[in-house]
Amino acid sequence: MFTQIQAAAERLQGYAHRTPVMTSQTLDCQLGAQIFFKCENLQKVGAFKFRGALNAIAQLSQAERQRGILTFSSGNHAQAVALVGQMLGIQTTIVMPQTAPVAKRQATEGYGAKVVLYDPVQTTREAVAADLLSDQVLIPPFDHADVIAGQGTAALELFEQVGDLEALLVPCGGGGLLSGSAIVAKQRCPNCQVVGVEPALADDATRSFHSGQLQTVKHPATIADGVRSPSLGQLTFPLVLEHVDEMVTVSEAAIREAVRFLFYRLKLVVEPSGALGLAALLCGAWRAEGRVGIVLSGGNIDGAMMSEILTEVK
Repeated sequence: MFTQIQAAAERLQGYAHRTPVMTSQTLDCQLGAQIFFKCENLQKVGAFKFRGALNAIAQLSQAERQRGILTFSSGNHAQAVALVGQMLGIQTTIVMPQTAPVAKRQATEGYGAKVVLYDPVQTTREAVAADLLSDQVLIPPFDHADVIAGQGTAALELFEQVGDLEALLVPCGGGGLLSGSAIVAKQRCPNCQVVGVEPALADDATRSFHSGQLQTVKHPATIADGVRSPSLGQLTFPLVLEHVDEMVTVSEAAIREAVRFLFYRLKLVVEPSGALGLAALLCGAWRAEGRVGIVLSGGNIDGAMMSEILTEVK
């Protein structure tokens, strides 16, 4: 898989942003470690998902492209597929929950995709997509080898930019970013501890990791909408078990505090899902030692939600 990630990196050149790495002297002093933030919130569509979508779709044949693309997503993968479809002249249909952030849905529609909304209490996105699927090519949000390879290029860039790390903290939803990042870390820096981070209210991957059996959390009430996937996938679960060293969870309060810190201290707009790695350090779920990388996976957050978080009285 590492060679696929390297190939994906070449494929993405000139299309995906090589996102910057930022640091905070205040945070380093507070934690007694060196923290490096990989700013995928500054990626195209505001999330790492652009990497996986482009890598997967760019490899489709002309005949497959003419059939159009179908996917399901709460927002960031939806936007990514829609933008890549617009770039390559491919029709896209996206199944999104009615509870998806308005900003993500509007951006997806703005890229020219047809959005089909569903009630997540009544049915699943997979079921809705199955009913819609006819001749289109299905590009799922995480459980797809080319998508995983594309997501792994974010970590590949991070190691190229900062060198070896003692630990790498990565948000986990369906496990595509975490899987790809862990594969890269173990190739580039075998002693690096790869840590997946989830909200405590959506801890399916953490429970799966520790039990060895795939677990599911239905309709988690977490603010981190980007990681509400009900479980890891058939591809990502074994990859997480093989390459990830630890899974930890964080509270909703810790997530909000991380979003505030990134905004006020680093002047970065990061969505709750994207701030999970920092949340783990701030609340002590993982102790930072030495050089630590954190993937800020996305920055797509509604203005109203951001305002609420920033003005919240602790």
